[in-house]
Amino acid sequence: MDKKLDKNLQQEPERAIVVGVGLKKDGLEEIKESLAELQELVETAGGAVIGSTYQAVESWNPAILIGDGKLNEIGEMIEATEAQLVVFDHSLSGVQSRNIEERLKVRVLDRSQLILDIFAQRAKSYEGQLQVELAQMLDQLPRMVHAWKGSLSRLGGGIGTRGPGETALEIDRRRIHSRVKVIRNKLETVRKNRLQHRALRQRHEIASFALIGYTNSGKSTLLNRLCHSQVYAEDQLFATLDPITRKFRLPSGASTVITDTVGFIRKLPHHLIEAFKATLEESQDADILLHVVDLSNPQMAKQVQIVKELIHEFGWDRKPIIHIFNKCDKAPIQRRFEISDHPRTFISALTGEGIDQLTQLMEETLDTLQREITLFFPKGEEQKIFELSRTAKILRKEEASTGTLCVAHLNPKLMNIWRDYLS
Repeated sequence: MDKKLDKNLQQEPERAIVVGVGLKKDGLEEIKESLAELQELVETAGGAVIGSTYQAVESWNPAILIGDGKLNEIGEMIEATEAQLVVFDHSLSGVQSRNIEERLKVRVLDRSQLILDIFAQRAKSYEGQLQVELAQMLDQLPRMVHAWKGSLSRLGGGIGTRGPGETALEIDRRRIHSRVKVIRNKLETVRKNRLQHRALRQRHEIASFALIGYTNSGKSTLLNRLCHSQVYAEDQLFATLDPITRKFRLPSGASTVITDTVGFIRKLPHHLIEAFKATLEESQDADILLHVVDLSNPQMAKQVQIVKELIHEFGWDRKPIIHIFNKCDKAPIQRRFEISDHPRTFISALTGEGIDQLTQLMEETLDTLQREITLFFPKGEEQKIFELSRTAKILRKEEASTGTLCVAHLNPKLMNIWRDYLS
């Protein structure tokens, strides 16, 4: 009985206070919206939010980030609620984390550390675990300066583990740099394997779509709806970490693939983006991006803006993008009139509403793409080159003893028509 009670006590969620902070010039609305999202992140990580507060400051306090009075107020909240954790909605330096923890006498995390913790919980594959570990290492390194209180070197030690005159901090930093190098080498192998798979698809002229969008916008549910698959899809932040690719047939019967990738979020840590470079390349190399938006979310406009900024940052803005406004069954009808993005479509991945219009739009968009394709016409069939020239631009021709090689711009529909002559 006592063991059962102990087990239940261990499973109780950590009691957390969330703290929103921003500059006055950015306005209170942005601080409040981001704080509401932080609360959801804490709950996703398995914590229980028992209090929240926020502050707009003129400039950041280099020692404790926020004002001294606000920190005292948080201390009083901890005393009143018996909170075990305080989470700041802003990046903290190592010295700031140390100073705040010494003042509050509880554990302190920032938004980046919280997101990394969620990713660590979600990572199931070998690749995903490597990416999360790399992101955690990159996050930890800058925090170590002037904030070291314990040492990884205490966990190891022995002959050959210390250099002459090295401090424990220097040893820890060297170990982390060494581990980062090992992980990057392993991820480079993963990246090369993915590159080979994508090259194989391209050689077989298989068109590809990538689902992108804000976290919890319904990308995985849409993948399941389109591809009749059963990938994990839940109403939670970062349900998908590892890219998942499934075959999909367009209404015309043409074969394509769709890849579901990790969702975006505001204030996405840059070291997380760097660690997930191999995963993001799946979207980078797709022919068309499918930007899935939660039409029912009150913060829809802000979420769209954040995704567009990341698309620009990644250099994806030259790709064709279809804007898919999902969860239309839950959204007020007037929300549709706020949309200016094109091409666009309104769907419910859950009920299937609008899916036929979406697949038709996917096919129409794909048909606008032109690829440089090599075709071979054997002797006796070279008259078909004239027929090809009526619907496609022939870039060059090269005659051979057994026939003629042609390089032409073809869209997927023409590739299907001329598939017997693909070289």
